[in-house]
Amino acid sequence: MNIKRFSELVGVSAYTLRYYEKVGLLRNIKRDASGHRFYTQSDIEWVRFIVRLKDTGMELEGIKQYADLREVGDGTLQQRKQLLEQHRSKLKSDIEFQLAHLKALDGKIAFYEEKISS
Repeated sequence: MNIKRFSELVGVSAYTLRYYEKVGLLRNIKRDASGHRFYTQSDIEWVRFIVRLKDTGMELEGIKQYADLREVGDGTLQQRKQLLEQHRSKLKSDIEFQLAHLKALDGKIAFYEEKISS
């Protein structure tokens, strides 16, 4: 599929897709006879994973490191797993931090609800 359709499907702008290609997150993108990018199902899955990592707070440098390991092949499975485990640990910590803030806000809202209804 072409870049416009691919962009719509994965929810990432064509500009961002080109940037990902430039920095090495997207590699070996096929091109048609006219030289236009042609994306595959495998590319869809990979970009969706990149987006998920970004959405969970992984920095581009970490995603790039993962992409580099992925490119090397199955010999890096343990390293990729460790990278994801480190990210999971950070994500859990971030969630706990946010939950503490949520609890504090809930307490303040309950305080106001009690004051308003009395």
